[in-house]
Amino acid sequence: MNDFTRESLSYFGLYWKMFRAKKTVVPEHVQFGQHKDQYFLYYRPDPAASGIAAKDKTVLWVHGGGWNAGSPSFFDFVGQCIAGAGYPFVSLGYRLSPKNKYPAQIEDVCAGYKAALDFMHKKENHSPRIVVSGSSAGAHLSSILCYSKKTQACYGLDVSDVIGYVGIGGPYCFTECQGWVLQTLMGQLFEKGWDRTQGEPLTLMENTGIPMLLIQSRHDGLIDYSSAAKMAEKASSLGISCELYPVAGRKDTHSWYTAGMFLEKREDNEDLGKFLGWIESL
Repeated sequence: MNDFTRESLSYFGLYWKMFRAKKTVVPEHVQFGQHKDQYFLYYRPDPAASGIAAKDKTVLWVHGGGWNAGSPSFFDFVGQCIAGAGYPFVSLGYRLSPKNKYPAQIEDVCAGYKAALDFMHKKENHSPRIVVSGSSAGAHLSSILCYSKKTQACYGLDVSDVIGYVGIGGPYCFTECQGWVLQTLMGQLFEKGWDRTQGEPLTLMENTGIPMLLIQSRHDGLIDYSSAAKMAEKASSLGISCELYPVAGRKDTHSWYTAGMFLEKREDNEDLGKFLGWIESL
């Protein structure tokens, strides 16, 4: 059975687990724009419920969904998982394609990042130590947020509070041989004739001093492993501390590791253990 077929057959089991996920934290909804998708959810850990002391790092997350689907509310289980591990968690939303063409998505991610920082400064009365992360389409957007100085200058971003970046299953390189699904999604994301290199993390990346962990599967089924490998290669050439981690275990197709690992316990999932362990090491 090829990896694309395995990925397609994984959805029933994944959705079954998603809708059974426990909800122990009620997130705070914060609107940062007029569009319904321009909001973020803030999850504050509850040590009394989880038995885990609150950590001194905040995870800021950008959701996946092929740029045309998903929302912070849909991916609530990710917030429940990370907050349950003791980390304050911000889940950013953005306008979706194909109605909203790129760069609307990165505009929203940058605006949401600035709004979230302002919110946390006021809420917690201190500057947070932030780990930026995202999966799939969210890995694409969050990597640009962290490593494109051009984007940071354009939107007036200060990433000095960011101490690490974790990308999971991201399409970082557009020139590699990709499947028809990704090509179709990118066709919806970009206007015809638009210079896609201006939205490609590999092209835009510069050394911003933020260490990087890339989690990618050799059996993804949607995104070729070489996309992350080229991202890691360029990061190293620029002097960025980077680790490329190949997904372990049999649940190694795209949706199972970019989303499904957050539906499992740390002790039962090596990839989630790597994600949390790397953040702890910062």
